[in-house]
Amino acid sequence: MSCSSSDLALLLGSSANSSAAADYICNQFADAGYAIDTTYLLFSAYLVFSMQLGFAMLCAGSVRAKNTMNIMLTNVLDAAAGGLFYYLFGFAFAFGGPSNGFIGKHFFGLKEVPEPGFDYSNFLYQWAFAIAAAGITSGSIAERTQFVAYLIYSSFLTGFVYPVVSHWFWSGDGWAAAARNSGESLLFKSGVIDFAGSGVVHMVGGIAGLWGALIEGPRIGRFDHGGRSVALRGHSATLVVLGTFLLWFGWYGFNPGSFNVIFKTYGPSGSLHGQWSAVGRTAVTTTLAGCTAALTTLFGKRLQTGHWNVTDVCNGLLGGFAAITSGCSVVDPWAAIICGFVSAWVLIGLNKLAAALKFDDPLEAAQLHGGCGAWGIIFTALFARERYVNEVYPGRPGRPYGLFMGGGGRLLAAHVVQILVIVGWVSATMGPLFYALHKFGLLRISGEDEMAGMDLTRHGGFAYVYHDDDSITQNGSPGGGGGFMLKSSVVRVEPRTAPAAATNHEQV
Repeated sequence: MSCSSSDLALLLGSSANSSAAADYICNQFADAGYAIDTTYLLFSAYLVFSMQLGFAMLCAGSVRAKNTMNIMLTNVLDAAAGGLFYYLFGFAFAFGGPSNGFIGKHFFGLKEVPEPGFDYSNFLYQWAFAIAAAGITSGSIAERTQFVAYLIYSSFLTGFVYPVVSHWFWSGDGWAAAARNSGESLLFKSGVIDFAGSGVVHMVGGIAGLWGALIEGPRIGRFDHGGRSVALRGHSATLVVLGTFLLWFGWYGFNPGSFNVIFKTYGPSGSLHGQWSAVGRTAVTTTLAGCTAALTTLFGKRLQTGHWNVTDVCNGLLGGFAAITSGCSVVDPWAAIICGFVSAWVLIGLNKLAAALKFDDPLEAAQLHGGCGAWGIIFTALFARERYVNEVYPGRPGRPYGLFMGGGGRLLAAHVVQILVIVGWVSATMGPLFYALHKFGLLRISGEDEMAGMDLTRHGGFAYVYHDDDSITQNGSPGGGGGFMLKSSVVRVEPRTAPAAATNHEQV
């Protein structure tokens, strides 16, 4: 929205002070607009950051009790290390313009911020996205990774790998961005419409986790000597559900918040056509995709296993969210239902393939975020609606839109390129990093430590106390006697659960 001083002065009359009054009102109007948009973006950043708590609860519930403290600590340090490295390098590599199409080169250490178009709120919002990508990867390599490896990969991912990808597709200088600077050519005259990051965030985190899990290998006992899959179930469905709802809540900042501003009209003043309406539509498409995926997973897994499994339903729900993230702003609500339905089957199919290939990802993160994220990119290229595309990405008449909506195949071609370059870039950077960590003995913990649990061997004790620290004995002396006193317990034993199938490796 804009305010014209000259037009307003005519409405105020022909007095000598009308021009000054018009200038004052327009300046106040502009300041109010900046305040509204900044408040909206900051609130969205807080919502996205709350997803870190969701990731922590989801990860904690999905691992065995003996590794709870370890996975919780890695989620904390994803945020902490990511904050420092994204401040020093990541934000500059992602959005430091003017720059070339490959990588940014300004704003290191937030130098020259704030400036028109970029304020501190932009940094905070983008940092929340960067640590989300790192959190995805930590789930794939849970329960067998050395702590130093977490610190190294998280810093590298948030400081370099992820920012370069976000520069390609979200920066005005990016070579494949749909919102590329005016006057610069678009990829296939379209650019990539990855609105909130099915590729930029979810595929990056998922592909990085894929390489980490592949190089590390499966957890001890995950597959028996006959190659059969043995379920190493997480210890708390309660934490899984809590984490899922927290992620659901945070996704309303992740997807609708990606508009960055809300004080913007699409039509004449007083109409309903504005960014505020698009924000609401985006929240609706996000909701419908997740709900559809959850229900599809519920019945799909019921047919396969005969059980109503809440953990599977939660993962299916999150897969729907990961898929709709790309096209949430440019598709109709009915199309979001299709997106969620297909994403559920993508996740179920990839989990079957992972088990067949003896690939072990405790949180299904590579399948969920990588696979469903890739489907979301294709979905957007098929169902993006022309009107929404032109509203969200204005200034380029004749821009291609969804193939199934009559927009031709240019957008689909651009999105196939996006999938290929993300897989290639993350594989070329994170693959060698994990391999180097493996060769130097810094990636995987020893078999003894893995069987005992990292909480005990690496973090000083279990996350849960299953007994009293003190036991009551008579008389306080070895021989016993009258009266009672407290005596410290010598042995601490973690409860064991029966293995899901007969195997030579016991689950501890």
